[in-house]
Amino acid sequence: MAKQELTQQISPVETVSKKVSEAAAFAETVIKDTTANPAPLGLMGFGLTTILLNLHNIGLFGLGSMILSMGIFYGGIAQIIAGIMEWKKKNTFGTVAFISYGFFWITLVGLIVFPKFGFAEAPDATAMASFLFFWGFFTLILFLGTFKMNYTMIAIFGSLTVLFFLLAVGDMTGNHTIKIIAGYEGVLCGALAVYAGAAQILNEIYGREVLPLGTIE
Repeated sequence: MAKQELTQQISPVETVSKKVSEAAAFAETVIKDTTANPAPLGLMGFGLTTILLNLHNIGLFGLGSMILSMGIFYGGIAQIIAGIMEWKKKNTFGTVAFISYGFFWITLVGLIVFPKFGFAEAPDATAMASFLFFWGFFTLILFLGTFKMNYTMIAIFGSLTVLFFLLAVGDMTGNHTIKIIAGYEGVLCGALAVYAGAAQILNEIYGREVLPLGTIE
């Protein structure tokens, strides 16, 4: 009789626990990601800043506060914000790419500004070439991952890899012609990123493929 009473006392607790577990499992299945797509922000921040810097490399205008500000705020901070948002969406590639290139732009501004304030010496040609080369190597790793995405992303990261290596060679050799070639190639790379950002914005707004990204079958 005592054993039966104990069973009766435990049974309601077990029932409540089971219902709580079932409710938790149900809640987990109905939660949906309602946050916006951060990729267009990161792509636009990267693309526009890249275009402007490489218009400077071509020789259209000097390296003034406009490019430095873009490097800090839009190419830098905006991409970092996009990368953090990609992290919340469990997108490893987007997180690594946007946060890395966001800090690349801020680092680049630091390389230009710090020596002017006497914080550190300006990098010589070898140091700058090494900096650009290893960013090219990093980009090459990401480029290999784009073959599972779409043809636009392949073009962006392929051209960016070439851009970094061209800039590294240009700094190492001091060849002005290579830097100009890199400038035109960089404008193309930035334009591709802007296109990808625009495609994702417009395709989402219109609910159809306005600008194709080149889906890989």
